[in-house]
Amino acid sequence: MTRKLPRFAVLQLTGCAGCEVSLLNSTEWLHQYELVYMPLVISANSVPEVDVLLVSGGVQTSEDRYKLTHAIHNAKEIVAVGTCAISGGITNLGNRNDVRESFLSQAEQHYLPHMLPKIRPIDDFVTVDRFLPGCPPTPQLFMQLLMPDPEYKPKRTVCQECGRKKLRDMKPDHFFGAQQGQPDPEICLINQGYPCVGTSTRAGCDALCTKPGHPCVGCRGPSDAFIEKDADKWMASVQKVFETMTNVPPEEIQEVLRSPQLSLFLFQFADYDSKNKKPRPKDKIV
Repeated sequence: MTRKLPRFAVLQLTGCAGCEVSLLNSTEWLHQYELVYMPLVISANSVPEVDVLLVSGGVQTSEDRYKLTHAIHNAKEIVAVGTCAISGGITNLGNRNDVRESFLSQAEQHYLPHMLPKIRPIDDFVTVDRFLPGCPPTPQLFMQLLMPDPEYKPKRTVCQECGRKKLRDMKPDHFFGAQQGQPDPEICLINQGYPCVGTSTRAGCDALCTKPGHPCVGCRGPSDAFIEKDADKWMASVQKVFETMTNVPPEEIQEVLRSPQLSLFLFQFADYDSKNKKPRPKDKIV
């Protein structure tokens, strides 16, 4: 008798489809789950009944909101997948006033969904059972979500996964741009003048960026030490690390934290736990 596989679907809202590509780059789930809905590869009119619904992308339009609120009735478990679904992601740039005003000023918008005032995470509209942060989450993280390994024990921060040496006597006076110079593969990127926030960012990605020399920008969100605390504590931790490990002036540190390189993710995750919304519990975050 053929074993009946659990069914899952992927609902794509406003995003870049990077999470879907990452999922397709893994193959372990092929004999463990039946994928029944995913617009990128499987055509269907709507989300059928499934055991797990993975939702990628943020709620940017009325169509996004409609799809999300109707799809959840057919799913036993809802998972917010990727930075867009959790805090806005790249499409969060559309929250800028100039971009929004330009779009809304168009008198003729035939056949286009109504654009909401700002992009919002999916748990503003529906109850989410688990969260899978990352931009995109790695194939290994998708497998841990769908087929949890009880022996899997990720480190707490990206910094611990990276494993570069921190040097007390090597303190830069200024930060370099992200793409400047050739970083030493053995030494901490902060020591070398690169603004890396891996010390306070959630682990699980295996330091995919920092190991080859690209500073962490925080796409996995705050580590467990900060996820349930006031967002200011995460930002204060990042700033304290920079102040301790460098001789960079405080005003330059503030400027870097708000630069496009870092602010795209840092301030999204820092802003999600507003006064009207409780922090997401760490036991729900993969």
